Formats: sequence, C-alpha cells, structure tokens
Amino acid sequence: MARTVRSRRIGAPPDAVWRVVADPHQLPRWWPGVTRVERVDRERFTLVMPTKRGKPVRLDQRVSESVELERRGWTQELPGTPFERLLEAWTTTIELEPDGDGTIVRIVELQQLRGSFRPGALLQRRPARKRVEGALTGLAGLF
Repeated sequence: MARTVRSRRIGAPPDAVWRVVADPHQLPRWWPGVTRVERVDRERFTLVMPTKRGKPVRLDQRVSESVELERRGWTQELPGTPFERLLEAWTTTIELEPDGDGTIVRIVELQQLRGSFRPGALLQRRPARKRVEGALTGLAGLF
C-alpha cells in the first residue's frame, strides 16, 4: 500500500478552509490536474482530468466520510473502470486542525494496488507526493 501524508498551515480559519474542501465544485481551483467536476451530489462526484495526450478521464468518487470542520474523505469507485485491474482502493482524506488564527491541513492519500501490481507502490510514491504537495500549495494559494 502506498501511503502519502503531508501537512501545511493555511492562514485561514477552519470554517473558511472547510467551505473549500467540502465543496467538490472547488476542486479545479486547487487540486492538481482536475479540470472540472461533474455529477455532484451529497455522496458522489466525478473528477475530470486529462491524460498526457489531453484526453479527458472521468474518475467517479464516493464521499467516504465528512465530519464538518474536521475531516473530509472520498474513495474512487473502481468497479467497472480500467483502474479496477490496477487498484484495490484509492482514498483521499483531508483533515483540518485549528491553529491559532489558521488551520493545519493534513492530506492522506492511500493507494492499495492489486495483486501483481503491489511492488509498484514504490513507483506511486513520487507522483502521490507531488499531487498532495500540489494540492496543499493550491489550497494555500486560495487564502
């Protein structure tokens, strides 16, 4: 399993940060590679991201946890997708912790590879770190 955890202090109160991280429509503003979000409801949303060749790929997500002002998580829905043969699970969790007049934001990304792809977890670490660091930088840039 590839686990990536990064934290950063954001110079905004938890309620302001929460309004951004809890709204999937905001993801294109701060999450790396997301060009748009479709089919948003309380429990699901779809991220649209381009491949290296520019073809859009849709990643269906299910909200796995949401504790107001504390934690927001989502899991990619893998069954029936090309990712199903590679991944057992892919989850993202954003945790908020008050810090004076700001907020400590921690992003945890877990990728569990399937079967013979498990040794590839080492190869996933660098892109995962880059993605999570980019998300924290993008989020901080909004405040």
